Amino acid sequence: MSKSPLRSVAPASRRGFVAALAVAALIGSLTACSSSGTTPEPSEFAVVDGGEIVIGAEQEPDCADWVATCGGSIWGTYIMQIPTLPGVFQTRQVDDEWVPVPSDLVTAEPEVEVADDGTQTITYSINPDAVWSDGEPITSADFEYTALQIRDGDDIFDKTGYDRIASVDATDPSTAVVTLSSPYAGWRTLFSVYGIMPAHLLEGQDRNALMADGYDFSGGPWKIDEWTRGTSVTLVPNENYWGEKPHLDKVTFLFLPDTTAAFQALKSGQVSALYPSPQLDALNQIDAGLPGIQSQVDARSGNLEAIWLNNSAAPFDSVAVRQALAYSIDRDAIVKRLFGSLGIDEAQQSFNSPMVAPFAADDFSQYSLDLDKVDELMEGDGWAKDSDGVWAKDGETATFAIKTLAGNKRRDLTVQVLQSQLADAGFEMTIDQVTPADLFGTIAPQGDFQAGIWALVDTFPDPTLSSTFSSVNIPSEANGFSGINFYRTDIPGLNDLLAQVDSEVDPDARIAASHEADALIAENVPSLPLDAVPNVLLWSDTVGGPLQINPVEGPFWNLAEWGLAG
Repeated sequence: MSKSPLRSVAPASRRGFVAALAVAALIGSLTACSSSGTTPEPSEFAVVDGGEIVIGAEQEPDCADWVATCGGSIWGTYIMQIPTLPGVFQTRQVDDEWVPVPSDLVTAEPEVEVADDGTQTITYSINPDAVWSDGEPITSADFEYTALQIRDGDDIFDKTGYDRIASVDATDPSTAVVTLSSPYAGWRTLFSVYGIMPAHLLEGQDRNALMADGYDFSGGPWKIDEWTRGTSVTLVPNENYWGEKPHLDKVTFLFLPDTTAAFQALKSGQVSALYPSPQLDALNQIDAGLPGIQSQVDARSGNLEAIWLNNSAAPFDSVAVRQALAYSIDRDAIVKRLFGSLGIDEAQQSFNSPMVAPFAADDFSQYSLDLDKVDELMEGDGWAKDSDGVWAKDGETATFAIKTLAGNKRRDLTVQVLQSQLADAGFEMTIDQVTPADLFGTIAPQGDFQAGIWALVDTFPDPTLSSTFSSVNIPSEANGFSGINFYRTDIPGLNDLLAQVDSEVDPDARIAASHEADALIAENVPSLPLDAVPNVLLWSDTVGGPLQINPVEGPFWNLAEWGLAG
């Protein structure tokens, strides 16, 4: 399941593999950074118990109901969901690869069986020590409640996998038996990406109303103490957590969407850590050196930035126009300008991110800047340039607005370069800056856009492009605006291929189906991948603990181990 940046996301699950993206050049001031196919080792610093720290957060989530469309912010996942809601699988580093491993919510790897009738049964054995923050045990009823809320609810961010659940047997409180109507290769995403919610507190209640502005229950090492809208979120330790207790007494996430202000807050000591988007000014400051600040960069990223096109809105309701757009853009030049200092200078050629590299083909590599090809495609589709040099057809011009998140300087530069390149090709693009809440809460789900630029963030190391491009996941009034195919993609034959990727249990056959789907996606250009955004973590010398970027769960995945430097 992916999320957009906000969740930066928008949505889809993936499995961790060695990234295909390499970093050839390193930033001299970094204390630890990635190289081709490797992950930075954690930076270990001794800690003392007690005290508090403040961390800068780039984005404020719209709500804290993580299964709902409004809960799509990846920053919400980083700072509230992961610290408070238990999940069956966690993404951890094993032999230099980030892979799903069972958490201490369960006693062992769940048992999986496929019956002769094609149904798949998954049996979860729940840790008897696992309890909610009010002391109530975590039971199979919590699995059942969570599953049915997602499967049967309206306004659900992504139902992939849960839509196959035929039943949940919660007869034994210590064992949950989930039966799927058909095999699901990505079954580990279930109860992992969204986590588990407490049935004894939410059953029969309005879940969204109770969780939207934060909640006081927890099954993780932290509890949400306070969410001051527009300002900050504060976490405090969950005294009833059965695992390792946090060293710190309090952690506050201060919302700092402006990169310049965030860096000033870090340098002045107002915040002790940042996880900034790699903006140009941020990279320049890191390269120049930040006294008293440690740094880590990792190019093995699940963050895939793209130009997203609404396939049901003019002018992108035409395959020829979408293909022409792809030939109008020098993507490598854009990527080099953005991330050249990190040694990243080639565009992403698949919507499968580096986190799931074996499932990614390179079919989008056919699209490079070629104005003659643009002319051929547009003229073949009945367009002709008007007196202003803009393509026109039937009284309409190839003019469109691109939605972008306000305050993101890297994207500001990207859209400015795009605007210039597209003008040379005969497209007129205007820029419309919006807030994450508006973009992912209403604009994208309702299809009220022509184009946009944002990132998909893989929230589990397993490939599920079906959530992004399968037509069954197009949000609509009929399905309660559930699903994250905001692009209204409906390509003949693609649903079956993506369903095979979801269902095929043979790894080679699954990869083959994924490559075939990639080729079909590239042929139709429902959107255009740009780059895999590298991860950057900065922290003050005052912070201790094993600090390391988790490319799926973010930098705060082990926040309980952080503390004031001893």
